Amino acid sequence: MFRGLGARCMTLWFDVEDLFEYTRWHNRPSGIQRLSYEVYAALQAAAPEHIGFVRHDPLNGTMRVVGWEYLQAIYNGMTRAVPDETTSESRAKGHSTPNLRAPMPLLSSGLGRVPGVRFVARRLPAEVRQPISTAVRAQIATFRALGSVAAVTPGVIAAWWRQRSSRINALADSTDMPAATEQLPHAMQGTNLSEVLRPGDWVVALGAPWSHPDYATFIRAVVGRCGARFGMMVYDLIPLLRPEFCERGLTAAFSNSVGACLPIADRVLAISEATVTDVSVWAARKGIALRATPRAIPIGTGFSHLTPTSVLPIGLSPGSYALFVSTIEARKNHVLAFRAWRRLLDELGPERMPTLVFAGRTGWMVTDLLQQIDNANHLGSKLVIVEDADDAALAALYAGARFTLFPSHYEGWGLPVSESLSFGKVCLAASTTSVPEAGGDFCLYHDPDSVTEAVALYRRAITEPELIPGLEARIRAEYRPTPWSATARAVLDALG
Repeated sequence: MFRGLGARCMTLWFDVEDLFEYTRWHNRPSGIQRLSYEVYAALQAAAPEHIGFVRHDPLNGTMRVVGWEYLQAIYNGMTRAVPDETTSESRAKGHSTPNLRAPMPLLSSGLGRVPGVRFVARRLPAEVRQPISTAVRAQIATFRALGSVAAVTPGVIAAWWRQRSSRINALADSTDMPAATEQLPHAMQGTNLSEVLRPGDWVVALGAPWSHPDYATFIRAVVGRCGARFGMMVYDLIPLLRPEFCERGLTAAFSNSVGACLPIADRVLAISEATVTDVSVWAARKGIALRATPRAIPIGTGFSHLTPTSVLPIGLSPGSYALFVSTIEARKNHVLAFRAWRRLLDELGPERMPTLVFAGRTGWMVTDLLQQIDNANHLGSKLVIVEDADDAALAALYAGARFTLFPSHYEGWGLPVSESLSFGKVCLAASTTSVPEAGGDFCLYHDPDSVTEAVALYRRAITEPELIPGLEARIRAEYRPTPWSATARAVLDALG
């Protein structure tokens, strides 16, 4: 039993709306979804009698209970593989893009079938995406809720409803995620949180709720009805501290959300000591009085779904490539890796160079980089992009890598670094922000702003035969991964 939970019989209600919202726009989970789900799973295993999950009910301004099995099903859908539909053209260019798409709704409408719409929709500012999605989902929920009325009304109304609902269902069922068309109605059918929330309980935002247009007001109303408390996890303050790496609309939305939520949070958790410092300094600068000092939570190592498949993406063989796992976006610094590889190819020749693999979906602010990669013919096929890899393929990529790269400019933690270590692989990583917390003494570091420094480090990893094997031996002998149960325990203790 964790401290305080049993004696006080409290329940921790975790707001998981952001996970479901994320699936409307993306095929595969990002770091936030992976981390939060692993914590949910560990919490569910550790103290199921004290854990609950809730989603938003936008029609009634409340939350409703959703079962753990439902959460599992949605996440499993994001991590599983479906048949590969890679085009021959992309293979010829060395740009491997397996269509490993988990089912996913766009706006619960037929727009998901229109070529290019999903690509554009993903890149809409968060403050535009969320209201559009909420409005369309609410409309569909309203029509479906009316179905229960039609079932008991006179024949003429029932006939009208059958005709109308068939049109609504046709729209909803034409998305890439048929099962998810029931997501909102399922949440609405759950118990109203106000019926089970008790004084002393917690409502916790462990994910990324800042896409909600006014989350602070919403959560204040929910917890204030019965004297419950509010806790939140902060991953990073990148939109505030390094806005040059973010979509333009995200900075304002994130600033408003974080600025409004921090003062009402009874407990603020963070994923690293670096983030604790950032939150404390930023709050002081903005004159925000925190109710409690932010607390860093130990982050688990690796992910439960990462079981390798026996097949690597086309053209790759174990030990023949360096791996960079991340969404391809400006902040992650793929441009440095590309430029460094270009220099080393000229210096060492393609025969000595491993292939550079970018594994991750295409994000924002990288149009010029992708054009450069295409113009360079993917560095003579020495650069391969694997988009939307399922977890089995991702695990295989880690297991077969010669070493990994992570030159990110700014991180709240650095999950690909600890992922790499969990597979016994050395990571050549950025030396700034929280990344050294994730990598410790088991990685090799460089200044993420210096291509010259990165080239020197990458050259050593490629040309010094004992460097990487020696570090791998040290990882095997000394590295101690953090279990997700330790993360769950820290969360429970912080809120106990």
